[in-house]
Amino acid sequence: MQDIVYKLVPGLQEAEMKKQREFYHKLGMEVPGDIKGETCSAKQHLDSHRNGETKTDENSNKETSEEKQEEDNDYHRSDEQVSICLECNSSKLRGLKRKWIRCSAQATVLHLKKFIAKKLNLSSFNELDILCNEEILGKDHTLKFVVVTRWRFKLQSLEYHPRNFSAL
Repeated sequence: MQDIVYKLVPGLQEAEMKKQREFYHKLGMEVPGDIKGETCSAKQHLDSHRNGETKTDENSNKETSEEKQEEDNDYHRSDEQVSICLECNSSKLRGLKRKWIRCSAQATVLHLKKFIAKKLNLSSFNELDILCNEEILGKDHTLKFVVVTRWRFKLQSLEYHPRNFSAL
């Protein structure tokens, strides 16, 4: 929830970090979460602004590109995660080797279709329908949406069927 607030209010996270550092500095204590010997780019950024220093554009661009590269390599690992059981209830398709997967809550049903099609060597992901509680899920539904609206916090599985197969 706090992440959402930080995204909606620009500068709030930096301001709170600055206040927290000043508080611990006044008490003569180390800031919790800081590792000795490791420098935090946000801490350096805030400390330099506090001391009235300004960085050159070249250094700030270099740090920005490093931060962007770290974000690019994240692959949504820091997102909320959802564990899903994918079951095949069709005799026309074989089941997956591992039916449990864990992925980002931001992933969509379309991502699941593509994943299943790739694992089963299907020619097109459009040949699959993914169902939850015997209801076909829309391709743009996020897994978070499915969890909240369809599962209602009960452990259930998602089923996949070939499109021309009627399972209802």
